[in-house]
Amino acid sequence: MTRESRHLSVYIDRPVSKVYAFASDPANLPQWAPGLGSSVAEVDGAWFVETGEGRVRVTFAPHNEYGVLDHEVLTPSGETVYVPLRAIADGDGCEVVFTLRRTAGMTDAEFERDAALINGDLALLKKVLEGTDA
Repeated sequence: MTRESRHLSVYIDRPVSKVYAFASDPANLPQWAPGLGSSVAEVDGAWFVETGEGRVRVTFAPHNEYGVLDHEVLTPSGETVYVPLRAIADGDGCEVVFTLRRTAGMTDAEFERDAALINGDLALLKKVLEGTDA
C-alpha cells in the first residue's frame, strides 16, 4: 500500500547535540509541540500527554548518537501512530525533519491542517532553542 508522506523541516542555529537533548526529553513537549497536548507526566517510566481526545502515551526511540527522535503515540482508541523525526547535523546547526504520513481515510484538508500544525511546532522549536522570535 502506497501512502503519501511529506517531509517538513526547519533549520535551527544550535548544535545537533543541544537540539537532540531538548527535543528527545518528553517533559519538553509542551514547550515546542503544544498541538500534541499541554500536560505531560511520567508514570512508572512511561510518558503520557493529555490531549483534547484524552490521554496518550508517547514513547521515544532509545537515546542514540544519530539524532533519531522517532516516537510512537498510543491514542485513547488504542491506535499506535509512528512518527519519524530526525535532527540532522548541518555545520554548526542542524535541520530537524518531521515526516508527516497521510493515514487511511485522511482528507486533503486534514493532511494540510496537520502539515500546518507541524510546521508551527517546528517553528516554535526553533524559537525556543534559538531564543528568538523566528
